Amino acid sequence: MPERKRPRPGTAAAIGDGLKLHRRPLRADGRDYSVITLRPGTRARLSTNRFHETWHILSDVHGARLLGRLLWGLSFQRLPGTVVVIDRPHLDPNPFDAESADPIVLVPAHLTTLTAQAIRRLRRRMAEPSQGTVRWHTWGLDAELARMRERVRECREFRRWPGWEPPAADHGAAVERIGGALVFRAPPARLREWAVDVAALGDDMRHGMDYVYLEASNSPLRWGDGEVQIFSDYRRRVAVAGISRREVLADVPEGSAPADVHPRIWRHNDTVRARGRVNTATG
Repeated sequence: MPERKRPRPGTAAAIGDGLKLHRRPLRADGRDYSVITLRPGTRARLSTNRFHETWHILSDVHGARLLGRLLWGLSFQRLPGTVVVIDRPHLDPNPFDAESADPIVLVPAHLTTLTAQAIRRLRRRMAEPSQGTVRWHTWGLDAELARMRERVRECREFRRWPGWEPPAADHGAAVERIGGALVFRAPPARLREWAVDVAALGDDMRHGMDYVYLEASNSPLRWGDGEVQIFSDYRRRVAVAGISRREVLADVPEGSAPADVHPRIWRHNDTVRARGRVNTATG
């Protein structure tokens, strides 16, 4: 058997235009899908949880930049059935209580119908070999990011307020958990809006954290359906939460409710951090 090539470190970390991804043509629930996934050597790691009645994607600046590229490129896809899936090994337990993360599924609402049954079947077939590498082009994202940053700078300098722009179309948009996966679905304009907001995370870090809401509706009366939150020490938080979870679970009755266990893990995180060095290496 030929030796499997490992991606060069620089290639694995690159998240600019032309990002290399894997593609699998799969059939599930009576429909054909073009499933786009990260390559095994991709350095980014993400997690998920639900808190304050909102679904969260959690990562660091690098993960946010990657997620922004995926959302932007997805908005320009033309092949029906296209879907982006982020699953293991690119998922971490969440950085608060180390509960397992849900797979993240990004869906162009104008092209792809995705049922719970289809998600479950696609996930079962994800171990099948990919049908090759695709280049994920994100032309225009960097220019839009620069435009957004300039508008923010002008606003902060009180020279003028940014001009009003109509809200992005939200027909078919949703953030929901389906088939054991966290699904972010939106039409092209909303996907691009999300992409810019997510890719800009880290521009305004406060106390080592930044976040943005991903609303599925333009209604001013609705809270964000989803949120992307990043931490400058994301990987250390994941490592600390994993240690805390093991130590807390060793001292609580088997079958204890998460609502009783999670607060103990949150408190124990401070104890683990106080010990000093924590190994943040990932596979």
